[in-house]
Amino acid sequence: MKKVLVAGEINVDLILQGYRTFPSPGTEVLVDDAALTLGSASVICAAGLARLGHPVAFVGRVGRDVFGDYCVRAMADLGIDVSPLIRGESLKTGITASITAPRDRALVTFLGSIASLRAEDVPDPLLAQYQHLHVSSYFLQEGLRPGCPDLFARARRLGLSTSLDPGCDPSERWGDDIRATLAGVDIFFPNEVELAALAGESDPLPALRRLANGHTRIVAKLGAEGCLTLDGDAPLRAPSFPVTPVDTTGAGDSFNAGFLHAYLGGATLAECLDWGAACGALSTRGLGGTAAQATAGEVAALLRSRP
Repeated sequence: MKKVLVAGEINVDLILQGYRTFPSPGTEVLVDDAALTLGSASVICAAGLARLGHPVAFVGRVGRDVFGDYCVRAMADLGIDVSPLIRGESLKTGITASITAPRDRALVTFLGSIASLRAEDVPDPLLAQYQHLHVSSYFLQEGLRPGCPDLFARARRLGLSTSLDPGCDPSERWGDDIRATLAGVDIFFPNEVELAALAGESDPLPALRRLANGHTRIVAKLGAEGCLTLDGDAPLRAPSFPVTPVDTTGAGDSFNAGFLHAYLGGATLAECLDWGAACGALSTRGLGGTAAQATAGEVAALLRSRP
């Protein structure tokens, strides 16, 4: 198994699951369940890769506080190498409140330490120990974002393959700087909202073609509609798997882990899409992003069961 380094944000997730109506200012609504779990798109992807059997290390900044202690312990328990983590006395660990229903969720985030990682925190001697570099939450990682083009360029010079998930831009500005970053990215994982905003095109297929740069493999995650990429100029799709979701938090990050697992193992493009879709679907069986992530055996069984 190839060794993966994830450079990213760390936070806890407060999952409020099963709302009937979404809260508006001045109102209170009830939910069916609640849980405090390990969060962040980057950590969920790292945990998914570890669950699939990859050696995974994580570099990020986190506070020396109660939430930070919880995150570090939980990451280590999931098989993630936390030795590259940087902890700071002055940092507050970030937190995301995920207000969820079976079909979708809304997020409220306090960035805290999420915004503090810098590209210089990922030096070449650390990169050189791995075969793949993944970054999530491009728009949330305000400290890392300006250095991303250099980080990916250094990784590629050292022989690593690279991947990026943009995540949502809370400012909704969707700056053009990400196009320069994509020049050093092998695989790009936007969902349908992110793809439309970045390409200025609501139809996923024209949006893929508009963002194409001749190098980056763009994989669009389309929820219930499955996933889509270009094979040359031809569309290649994989359907979603029918599941009864408990919580969709982190499903896209588990998709990333499944796709990367197959990709790093030399699978075909169609197989990579299937592994991503299967891991995304299976991750929705429990509350939070990491509680129900799939093993390789569970994915293989799901793939065999599909008509």
